[in-house]
Amino acid sequence: MFKRAEFVKSVYKLEDLPPPEYPEIVILGRSNAGKSSFINALFNTRKLARVSSTPGFTQALNFFLIDGRFLMVDLPGYGFAKVSKEVYLNWQKLIEGYLQSIRDFRLLILIFDIRRKPDPLDRALIKFIKALNKPFIVVLNKIDTLSKGELEAQKNIYLKELSLPEKIIFPLSCKEKRGFEALKRFILHIFKT
Repeated sequence: MFKRAEFVKSVYKLEDLPPPEYPEIVILGRSNAGKSSFINALFNTRKLARVSSTPGFTQALNFFLIDGRFLMVDLPGYGFAKVSKEVYLNWQKLIEGYLQSIRDFRLLILIFDIRRKPDPLDRALIKFIKALNKPFIVVLNKIDTLSKGELEAQKNIYLKELSLPEKIIFPLSCKEKRGFEALKRFILHIFKT
């Protein structure tokens, strides 16, 4: 489905953003939700996004060009990152400034670890994203760690606590590469309309 994914640049300051010449898909999530693993699994590679056992490893906006058609942008994680308050506030300013800038945002992908229950930080993220009035979906990662019954129960918690419609929920496993076909079809459909 996706043939070529290449790293473009890392951005640490808003003035260094690349020109908005491509539509963009943005990845957001907690520091330990598996964002880098998600990007690598989505594009069937092991080395596009660097996976780290240290939460908060992604410290910039990382831009990847996909098939010469759109940019995938990986944002710094929130929550468990082991960084100073100053660095964290700089990330917040960078992320919010980027998401509020005038660019062709086609989709925001919010990644959550399905084993956790949403907390105030997660609710704040959803509130902020809804206020942006941009299309978004929710990926519930790490379904391989739960039984079918547990998976349904956790999915329902996210639907209820974050007031989400079921059609925007995508449960998947980066480790086992389960659930990606539906997501890839959804992404490709965005560029057909």
